[in-house]
Amino acid sequence: MSTPALPLSGRTALVTGVSRRQGIGFAVARRLAAAGAQLAVQHWAPHDARQPWGADDPAAVVELLRDALTPGARLFDVSLDLADPAAPDRLVAEAEAALGPLDVLVANQARSGGDGRLAEIDAADLDAHWAVNARATLLLTRAFAARHDDTRPGGRVIWFTSGQGLGPMSDEIAYATSKAALAGITPSIAADLAPRGILLNTVNPGPVDTGYLAPATTDRPDRLEALLSAFPAGRYGEPDDPARLVAWLVSDDGCWVVGQVIDSEGGFRR
Repeated sequence: MSTPALPLSGRTALVTGVSRRQGIGFAVARRLAAAGAQLAVQHWAPHDARQPWGADDPAAVVELLRDALTPGARLFDVSLDLADPAAPDRLVAEAEAALGPLDVLVANQARSGGDGRLAEIDAADLDAHWAVNARATLLLTRAFAARHDDTRPGGRVIWFTSGQGLGPMSDEIAYATSKAALAGITPSIAADLAPRGILLNTVNPGPVDTGYLAPATTDRPDRLEALLSAFPAGRYGEPDDPARLVAWLVSDDGCWVVGQVIDSEGGFRR
């Protein structure tokens, strides 16, 4: 049974997009591990290798998470490309085979990069972002719900969006479109799952420094300065900021929040 000190003891969480130590997925997985959860994590380093910030060593990431586990908790990890339409079902099945029934799904995976303004993108760009950001999230949720034991308490699903409904993201049309789909469909999927005790919420973490806000990743450092000045706290979001919210939502304390798109941006001013 869970305790106030270990609110997720006895529960098993699947977290996707856990590829980099500086990423939101890693921060979420570490928070859930510290709260007593067993972990199944998915990573796909080839995506990161194509980005300006580069890839991390998945083995090193997994070892750090293993160190964060509480006594008796186990960890399963797999390298899997969620652009493959068969991958979500496979991931959920393999995680359950390794660790037993899943209680929590955090669909954190995201494709970014290779995007642009409306005149600069094509059908392939739209399809690539849709496949990972929206389609895979929906298929993961479907697979999770299909295998969920309705007699187990605490079924939780967390999605991520990007604040595209709060202001323009004109230079990331493919990415913003795929994330807008998740925000828009959240109430419908949540209503479908809630009678089974599975509570879905979507988190918008705002601009979080996962490496892409470093000066070395842009030719417009002035844009970074303007972005930073929009935060009342004088700092960008950090990966642990949304991770704290996710850890609360998937605990028993979050049991009365369902179907919400929650902005956790530190007062970010657009």
